[in-house]
Amino acid sequence: MSGELDLIERLRALPLHEGARNLDDDAAVLEIGGETLVLTHDMLVEGVHTARGQDAADVAWKLVATNLSDLAAKGARPVGVLVGFTRGKDEARFVAGLEAALRHYGVPLLGGDTVSGGPPRSHGLTAIGRASHVPVPSRGGARPGDAVWVTGTLGAALAGFEALTAGDRDGAGAYLRPRALVGEGVALAPVATAMMDVSDGLLLDAWRMARASGANLVLESAAVPIALPEARRDEALRWGDDYQLLFALPAGLAPPVRATRIGTVESPDSRGDGGSDGDSDGGGALILDGRPIASPDGLGYSH
Repeated sequence: MSGELDLIERLRALPLHEGARNLDDDAAVLEIGGETLVLTHDMLVEGVHTARGQDAADVAWKLVATNLSDLAAKGARPVGVLVGFTRGKDEARFVAGLEAALRHYGVPLLGGDTVSGGPPRSHGLTAIGRASHVPVPSRGGARPGDAVWVTGTLGAALAGFEALTAGDRDGAGAYLRPRALVGEGVALAPVATAMMDVSDGLLLDAWRMARASGANLVLESAAVPIALPEARRDEALRWGDDYQLLFALPAGLAPPVRATRIGTVESPDSRGDGGSDGDSDGGGALILDGRPIASPDGLGYSH
């Protein structure tokens, strides 16, 4: 994890637009001509983010959904996408999956680029959205007294991955074709004080929200709904790829979407343990079942 954090810190030394939000968020926010646009870019690498030999149609679907999930976490309605992909013998399947995903979400293709190379191959997509609410939610707005919520169940993607590994494609849907919760994000944008999608594991993403907000996220692991047996709860909270929405709401406010309350937000001074990992970004900490988490290492997927 330290390698990724170090790289991001070096990137922060480059000329940044204010819309980059100091690279603390999953998307950039640009105000242009009375419109507020949200832009994001994610990549999938064969054998890392997708299984080797996976149907290219599923790869294309996941590429679209993961990027639209970043827009969903900002309450943005998709405007269009730019796609870049490495060509191969299964490129017709990739185009078929791309079409299926774009039609499903009602999003047009704006352009992109193709290259030859690999293995492994990599694919990237830039998604552009229009903010449905201003200010656009960020990771960094959670305030002491807020409640912490999450949509859906965690660990469904892990269960799907294991089903795929066992040859059961029918049971692998949550891993192969995740859903971007665009409608839920739009509904939450006016009321959430902080919001992000759960892509790298609930615990790691909650740690990131705490650091960005400069507040403690105090979570109860038993409160988190999971899609795995109870004995595997810890795996469900760390594995990632679920693309649910993690968000904070003011105390007493019920969410406008189906979600589960999993914790609260506290001041970092309330326990005297904020900033214990030496990072400079916010001073908040993740408190899991009463125990401060001093480092992000091992909390989820590290790039």
